[in-house]
Amino acid sequence: MSAETTAPDPGDWLEHNRANWDERVPIHVDGRFYDLAGFVAGRETLTAFELSEVGDVRGKRLLHLQSHIGTETLGWARHGAVVTGLDFSEPAMKAAASLAERIGVTDSRWVTANVYDAAEALGGEQFDIVYTGKGALCWLPDIEQWARVAASMVKPGGFLYLSEFHPFGNTLSEEDGRTVAYDYFNRSPQVWDEPGTYADFEAQTQKNVTVQFDHGIGDIVSALIAAGLRLEFLHEYDVTMFERFRVLEERDGFFRLPEGMPRVPLMYSLRASKAD
Repeated sequence: MSAETTAPDPGDWLEHNRANWDERVPIHVDGRFYDLAGFVAGRETLTAFELSEVGDVRGKRLLHLQSHIGTETLGWARHGAVVTGLDFSEPAMKAAASLAERIGVTDSRWVTANVYDAAEALGGEQFDIVYTGKGALCWLPDIEQWARVAASMVKPGGFLYLSEFHPFGNTLSEEDGRTVAYDYFNRSPQVWDEPGTYADFEAQTQKNVTVQFDHGIGDIVSALIAAGLRLEFLHEYDVTMFERFRVLEERDGFFRLPEGMPRVPLMYSLRASKAD
């Protein structure tokens, strides 16, 4: 995998990324990775640590930013939340609405909007829980603006919960998962041109250009604090959700480095609340 060295024009990231995700929606809907048949039959889509850290959501109004095809959003609905999913991909929102209908979640909402426009798209509405993550933040160039928008949609007494891939993992070689091959502090846009998808590396695709952005843990936490939220916790995990490095082994529903290798953080979670 290699990135081009020329930064994209500032206006291109949204166009490229949306085209890329739009094309991949049917691949994800039909593929084994998201296993929609299994989900409809009752498969859990949320990790044990997410369920524990978020807590009881029964009767809570939950907004999922960058919700893609809705499997995690609807996972929260199955635990009792009243959910709204928001994503910039219209095909993803249509797929999510169809999935909600299949499992009988009739009170869910699906809003097509760029995350930076989310507050406007939702008319200033606020939620008990704003949930996001798992490969979401790398698509956003301005983490401070993201934090301001997300915080504005947390109602007083509510919280934002982020479950995300650890940025330290972005420094590691794809081959061995241990060699530091990339600069942790590089904040330049990265233009990639890769066919396929994390859900199916062999999928035949045409819209292959994406623009991605790295944000350090310090950047993200500081942005949320500056946006007026209070950090409750930051947890790090030595597991990930897909075969990010060739050396990873699948155990207990996660991908992990082999036994005996030094462990590194591959995911993290945080919760940040708004005062009453």
